[in-house]
Amino acid sequence: MTAEPHAPRPAVHRFAVDVPELELADYQRAVRLVLRHPLITATWPDERALPRVRRFSAALRRDLAEAFGYRLELHGSTARLVRAKDRLDGTQPAVSRTGRPFDRQRYAYLSLCLAVLGRAGIQITLSELADSVAGDANRITGLGLDPDHGPDRRAFVDAVGWLEERGVLRLADGSSAAWASDPGAGEALYDVARDVVFALFRPTRVLQHIGSVSALLDRAMGSSGNAERRQAAQAARRAVVESPVVYHADVEPAVANHLRGSALAADLARLTGLRVERRAEGVLLVDTAGFTAERFPGTGSVAQAAVLLAVEMADRVADPDGRRVKRLPPPGGLARQRALASHVDTGLPTATLVRLDDAGPDEPWTADDRDDHDEADGAGRLPFITDSFLRTAVGEILQRYGTAFGAQWHTDPDRLRVEAVALLERFGAVTVVPGGVLVRPLVGRYRHTVATVKPRATTETLF
Repeated sequence: MTAEPHAPRPAVHRFAVDVPELELADYQRAVRLVLRHPLITATWPDERALPRVRRFSAALRRDLAEAFGYRLELHGSTARLVRAKDRLDGTQPAVSRTGRPFDRQRYAYLSLCLAVLGRAGIQITLSELADSVAGDANRITGLGLDPDHGPDRRAFVDAVGWLEERGVLRLADGSSAAWASDPGAGEALYDVARDVVFALFRPTRVLQHIGSVSALLDRAMGSSGNAERRQAAQAARRAVVESPVVYHADVEPAVANHLRGSALAADLARLTGLRVERRAEGVLLVDTAGFTAERFPGTGSVAQAAVLLAVEMADRVADPDGRRVKRLPPPGGLARQRALASHVDTGLPTATLVRLDDAGPDEPWTADDRDDHDEADGAGRLPFITDSFLRTAVGEILQRYGTAFGAQWHTDPDRLRVEAVALLERFGAVTVVPGGVLVRPLVGRYRHTVATVKPRATTETLF
């Protein structure tokens, strides 16, 4: 008599524990939706989003809090994910309807619009909003707003358009385009979604009381070993879903330990339905479901040029017969954070800064902060590719795949190079330094990649 084989043990999940398996795919779509769009309204990003989130609201609140340390709030026709931020990130700016990244002026107008709308009633005209914002802006040194001045008006309209897209303002009558063309002749009347206004801007501290943007980061650590391990695991999961690629060298050792573990991949697969790819240097979340707004490799001339540049750099670094590639230490993570914080802080209106009597200067970086990855012995150095090599490579790409790129790129190859390198940097493939770029391990994925031109009826594209 033989013993029957043991049945396999069911997997033990820490997340989505009360979600039926038949509904798991829908739940994972809801998780991806909230992570991609921290603000969801009746119309943003579409009319189906809010019902999908409300359907799983209890499980979403619990899992997002436990997995990432995030807080999901639902009020009226609004869902708001309040995220904890570990680092400053300059790669995901707000953009206008035409795709223009916001500058300081547009961010300032956006903040002032929210302040005005918080004091407004249920309706407001565009000219009234402009007058109120102008009154506040003209009291801030170096800002100001003159609706009759074209650049000011365009920046203000971009901020209002951002709010319109997300359902903060709903056009009731008139035309914002007519006002934008001629403020004296055109007018627009808006309904104000007050629940969205209050949900949208939720700073963790009173802004007039902080002396640096880095003071808004969530840097509190637990006092016990279990709390520290839990927070490190949350930081690891946050890093993977918020960054295209996470290198072990760019995070704290405790976070890197969780990135190397198998539990992280299983947890994120259960939550998001996406696969985590682990390599010796780091991890990335493989986007097979349109989770991110921008994808790499992607479509379009800039994305195609970026892939081809990655191929050229990978082959240059690995070429055994070529001239040896210089290797340089990468800029330290802490140094980059300090530089980004300093850049943001230059726009701080110090005249309105309010110091509390019992509060000393902000100390966004503690005395224990250190850059563990700036090693004097040369370990961790990255291949350095010069701007000259990149210019030559772009020229060869345009010549080799000429029909795949429009005339504007052939007449301005430097612009194509700059935009392609910027895209590679956003995805963690390179680090821009004076005189060139440092090649990061992600570029190795594209070594020996072969590109072909696919003819189309009217135009041609790569891949």
